[in-house]
Amino acid sequence: MEAETTKKVSVGAIVLLAVVALIVLTLDQLAKWQVVKNLQVDVPVHVIGDLLIFQLHRNSGAAFSIGTGSTWIFSIIAVAVLVFIIWYARRIRSVAWAIVFGLLLGGLLGNLSDRLFRAPGFGVGEVVDFIRIPLLPAIFNLADSAIVGAMILFLVLTVLGVGLDGRRASTKQQDDGASSQVHDDTEHSVDGGR
Repeated sequence: MEAETTKKVSVGAIVLLAVVALIVLTLDQLAKWQVVKNLQVDVPVHVIGDLLIFQLHRNSGAAFSIGTGSTWIFSIIAVAVLVFIIWYARRIRSVAWAIVFGLLLGGLLGNLSDRLFRAPGFGVGEVVDFIRIPLLPAIFNLADSAIVGAMILFLVLTVLGVGLDGRRASTKQQDDGASSQVHDDTEHSVDGGR
């Protein structure tokens, strides 16, 4: 019975992860499609004064245009991370962790699809960036935002000690201690009865 419950929770978490990833990927690609269709490269459009500017920029590197010209390396790394997330997802039993990995997967797929299917060619495509805010020196996209959101949530859950099953470390230790105590009491009563 307990194995059935665990399996259901795991399937639910994986489904949530997939839904979040699909939403992020869809929103990212729709936004990029609109930007490419309606904006000229490197011509700023002030959406909210200087607080939010849309500016189409094609990035062949990583964040902050690091590694420009080495796009294929980032494509390989992205595929490796993708495989890791899919392999690791079966351990997730928590809604919060499912959201973390869903945001990460969706953001990764958003930028990877650019690298695979945009010009100049397969595996070396340029990522479409378009969001510029005065606080950051870089232009980014919705996929990048999802990845950053995943990292922030990851740090919060880690600091709070929330495990992949959704329980806090102190709760797990108390449960482990209680079951250990029951085991010790059982052994003692068996030994005492001899």
